[in-house]
Amino acid sequence: MKRIKFSILFVFLLAGVDLQAQNVKHSFSFNDTTFLLDGKKFQMISGEMHYPRVPREAWRQRMKMAKAMGLNTIGTYVFWNLHEPQKGKYDFSGNNDVAEFVKIAQEEGLWVILRPSPYVCAEWEFGGYPYWLEKDKGLIVRSKEPKYLDAYRSYINAIGKQLVPLQINHGGNILMVQIENEYGSYSNDKEYLDINRKMFIKAGFDGLLYTCDPESAIKDGHLPGLLPAINGIDNPAKVKQLIKANHNGTGPFYIAEWYPAWFDWWGAKHHTVPASEYVNKLDAVLSAGISINMYMFHGGTTRGFMNGANCNDTNPYEPQVSSYDYDAPLDEAGNATDKFMKFREVIQRYLPAGKELPPVPEKNLVMTIPAFNLTKSTGLFDVLPAPQNNLTPLTFEDLNQAYGFVLYRTTLNNVKSGVLKINGLRDYGLIFINGKKAGDLDRRHKQDSLLLTLPRGKVTLDILVENSGRINFGPYLLKNLKGITGKVLLGGKEIQNWQMFSLPFDHIDYKKLKNSNITNDAPVIKSGTFILENVADSYLNMSKWGKGVVWINGHNLGRYWAIGPQETLYLPAVWLKKGQNEIAVLELIKPGQATISGLKEPILDEPIN
Repeated sequence: MKRIKFSILFVFLLAGVDLQAQNVKHSFSFNDTTFLLDGKKFQMISGEMHYPRVPREAWRQRMKMAKAMGLNTIGTYVFWNLHEPQKGKYDFSGNNDVAEFVKIAQEEGLWVILRPSPYVCAEWEFGGYPYWLEKDKGLIVRSKEPKYLDAYRSYINAIGKQLVPLQINHGGNILMVQIENEYGSYSNDKEYLDINRKMFIKAGFDGLLYTCDPESAIKDGHLPGLLPAINGIDNPAKVKQLIKANHNGTGPFYIAEWYPAWFDWWGAKHHTVPASEYVNKLDAVLSAGISINMYMFHGGTTRGFMNGANCNDTNPYEPQVSSYDYDAPLDEAGNATDKFMKFREVIQRYLPAGKELPPVPEKNLVMTIPAFNLTKSTGLFDVLPAPQNNLTPLTFEDLNQAYGFVLYRTTLNNVKSGVLKINGLRDYGLIFINGKKAGDLDRRHKQDSLLLTLPRGKVTLDILVENSGRINFGPYLLKNLKGITGKVLLGGKEIQNWQMFSLPFDHIDYKKLKNSNITNDAPVIKSGTFILENVADSYLNMSKWGKGVVWINGHNLGRYWAIGPQETLYLPAVWLKKGQNEIAVLELIKPGQATISGLKEPILDEPIN
């Protein structure tokens, strides 16, 4: 019997074992069929939950919910673009404190499966890659290209300093660490995968390493010598067959991503899957002794500008919504769903004799925030920063800007009316003539042209471009520049001499928001305050607004867009205050709106416009 063994000293956290035991020697290993803890069979019943998608203040509550459903493990990606937003500048503070997330899991009696691979997919901006990788000419992600490997090496070393001490063989609760991520769906370079393995080991990840891939890609994505895991398959016989075929005819058997639901994108139907369709599948997997990680157990919210997008040769550009509710067992606000309760019933059957799951915590308090008006209206074009000038349009990357918006401005002199064509618009553009809206262009519909009627004389042409989310999966991962990435033509002639105004909106400064004389339909920042006597979770109803972003007390809640299906933004109680609360809304297409109210339930499935 083949066995890999890691000896450890740590506080044992598995349900059914004395959590207060100190300085007890334990081992983590596997044999031909199963994982082992202290030489005894151990079945991971895991759920994926991403630390940046949950307010730090709520991490512990969500983990208690995981325990109540019967999970013994939490899986999480680590997101490169959060931790190294600019090259060489690292951030592990606040909601980016992944080490604290792992430590809280240990305190709550949960193991962790860590996924710090440089590429995460995850419906996340650029698949987790930092935007600045696009700035370096010749750099190719997911390859052996030297500049990429240098950047990757620096990142994984920084991650190692945070998380290596928390591995099980160093006294922590990280059971396994994944290298790369579904690489077989992208390529098949085993030498590149081995470079990954060596980087992880050199960074200090000296425990059990594994790979994960879907059925069609496991052969290409698995690195011999590492444990293979399977994604998207829950037929026990098929799972065992696929893993044995790539692991010298042996186990153990691990489903690294099991999908009891799915995600949403703008302008498409909300995705739901009845629990009844997955209860028997979960029961079959657990009864077969297979370990499993539910993707997602709790999705949470993709706040700010961190949503990704799908795009390939057959499907259009599809940016994902801010809600990552995912129809998961634990909903966006951290409450148990019907799926949660039915999965809990299944998991209870596989508890050790005499053991019971903890009671399900009560639903979080929720409130309806009464309607209130935003009293200030600041024209976006009235608070522009100093521009950068260039003969041709500069991309976001040229401007050292990751996310948000860029306003492109030029002056036309006695130019005839004609068709405006923007080559390489990434991704949504609003066009203005002398401050008045002339139309919009949307990459989702492959729109790049608009007929302009121009007045005589000097004309100011403005093009406000939104980065709606870099592609996170598929063949266009290497083509993720943002802004205007090609030439701008009017009547077939190139327009030159541009000013670029960077509007990253990485934070909102309420003090700079002052009333403007709003006389046209240009974008506006609405702001104001509202008073609360008590705080509880709520959902901002944005159904009467157009398209934009909302900040509450400085926290970016995410994007809204009238095209649906998402019409609300989740507002966590932990980000509210008794008394006065500040709010700001960047509204792109309906500047006349001024009223917002809260709801007790989200609207995630509004009919599509």
